[in-house]
Parts: sequence; structure tokens; C-alpha cells
Amino acid sequence: MERRAFLTKAGVGAVSTVAASTLAAPAIAQTQPTIQWRLASSFPKSTDILLGTSEMIAKRVSEATDGKFQIRVHAAGEIVPGLQVADAVQNGTVQCGHTCGYYYVGKDPTFAFDTAIPFGPNARQQNAWYQYGGGQEVMRAFFAKHGIVQFPAGNTGAQMGGWYRKEIKSLADFNGLKIRIAGITGQIMAKLGAAPTQIAGSDIYPALEKGTIDAVEFVGPYDDEKLGFVQVAKYYYYPGWWEGGPQVSLYINQKEWEALPKSYQAILTAACAEANSAMTARYDAENARALKRLVAKGALLRPYPRDLMEAAHKIAYELYDDIAKTNPDFKAVYDSWKPFLEEVQLWFRVAELPYDNFIQSAGRSK
Repeated sequence: MERRAFLTKAGVGAVSTVAASTLAAPAIAQTQPTIQWRLASSFPKSTDILLGTSEMIAKRVSEATDGKFQIRVHAAGEIVPGLQVADAVQNGTVQCGHTCGYYYVGKDPTFAFDTAIPFGPNARQQNAWYQYGGGQEVMRAFFAKHGIVQFPAGNTGAQMGGWYRKEIKSLADFNGLKIRIAGITGQIMAKLGAAPTQIAGSDIYPALEKGTIDAVEFVGPYDDEKLGFVQVAKYYYYPGWWEGGPQVSLYINQKEWEALPKSYQAILTAACAEANSAMTARYDAENARALKRLVAKGALLRPYPRDLMEAAHKIAYELYDDIAKTNPDFKAVYDSWKPFLEEVQLWFRVAELPYDNFIQSAGRSK
């Protein structure tokens, strides 16, 4: 009798425990709020890697929260123009945006460090600075002044130098050249004799086709092919010395970020980290194939003249030093960025660059 009573009580206890756990799970899940955000992208629908990265972030967040946290992605122009995403995040028109900091150098040139400045780090070096070189700390302090929380959320890798209607044989050929270019690079181009202008991605092709501009840079072969630049400009230059490792970021309205549950913050942080590496990987996979197709369509590959790049390099660092003298925010970031870049390049010169150079030369000799 005692044994039967013990087993009966034990069985009831086990059933009760299972029932309690079954009932508790939904109760715990129900403690997480349902949140719906809008994301404004700076990129048109035709750029499926750039815009697609925003969509990947939204998908990961939704999956990890069982659909409780939804982010709806809007391409450039659907809510605000592509070059007004930072403003939309700041003023609360949208909760977040996927964009490039150098679009906003008119507000403050310090924004450019969020993406790229000429002759800066490659993608790996940019990530190293952000994650382990103090970059995140100085940039977060800067963005806090603008009511924005920023996360690296993509990197295209080194970009191409753009499409030109005429061949550029020397620095002199830049005189009067009308070129679409973003960020601090426009100031450097102006000192080289060019006439820079900033145009959102969706508006570039019409401007080049109509002759409003003589040259354009955007990203690289994969996106450039989709935008059709080869149809109106044949000369395709490399490298994009102003974008060695341009980062794309997720901007979040600071109040909206602080209102998120800690678990949602962790999930969104992880989604951005995945996006940051996934974008580079996809561009590396797609650009080689796209470059072959562009050459078959008539693209004429050309390296930038050495004298032009040397002049641009000199002008660039003189410009940075000048800005740092009058802009405390720029100086704070520059004082972190520059010594780290000099240090990390020592390692790349010893191992990475010699390895890459040998592999490239060995491949051509076969």
C-alpha cells in the first residue's frame, strides 16, 4: 500500500511538473512585447545585396523573436530620399536606417569615418579598428551627440574607381571633370581639379546618360552591372582609393533603442554582426563573375594614373590634419583611427600583402 501510494504521488508530481512547464512557456513568451519598426534604406531595390542585407537583418530578428519584433524594410525614396536616412532616424520618422555615414559629411565630416575616407583601411582593418582598436567607443560617443546608436552592418570590400566617358591618362584630365562622388572624397576631387557632386544611387544613371555628369562611382561590378553604367560610359577605373573597406551601418534612434528589451537588443546586435560579414562575402563571390560579364559587354578596365593617386594621397592627409585642427569630434576619431591604421598595416605588409601578391603572380604564370 505504501509503495502504491508513493508511486501514485510521484506520478502526480511528475505530471504536475510537466503541466507547469507547459503552461509556463507561453506565459514567459507573452512577457516579450510585440514591436514593429520601420527601416529606411539609402539604397534602391536594384541593389539587392545592399538592400538585401537590410532584409536579412529583419528576417533574423523576426525569427529569433518568434515574430514578436518585426522590422519592415523600405528602399530609398519609399519613406525618405536615400541621402536623408540619418535625419529620418534622428527625428523619429523611422526607428532605424541602413545607410553610409559619409553621406552626411555636410553635417559633420566626422560621419565619414563610419564608412570610409580616402586611403583608409580595407574591410578587415576597418573591422579590427571598430571591434578591437577603439573605433566603436569613439564612434559611439560621436553618434550619441546626434541621438543615434550605430552598428556596423555590412562592408562591400574595396570598391572600383568608377565609370568615365573619356580615358584618364594623367592628373590633368581631371580638370573640370564632373563626377558623382560621396563624402570627403568630393573635397579631394575638387582640389584635383574635378567638379564633384553627390547623387543618390537611384538617380545616378539618368545623370550620366544625360551628360549632367562625366563620370560616376558607385560600388563595384555586381551593382554597377545592374545599374547599367557600361551602356553610357566604357572606361572602368580601379582601385577606388577612397573606399578601401567602406562600411554600411544600421542607425537606430537612441530612444527607440533604449526602449527595447535587453533580449531584443542582443538579437539585433547579433543580426548586424552577421550582416557585416555576410555582405563582404557575397560581394566577393559576385564581383568576379560580374566583372567578366562587364568586360564582355565592352567595359575597358584601366588603372588610375600613379601621379593622380599620389597627388590625391598627399591632399587627403593634409585635409584630415586641417579638419582635426578645428573639429574636436573629428580629431577624437582621427587620433584613434590613424595610429591604428599605421600599426595594422605593418602586419599586412609582412604577411597578407606578400601572400596575395605571390598568389596573384603564380596564377598568371600558369
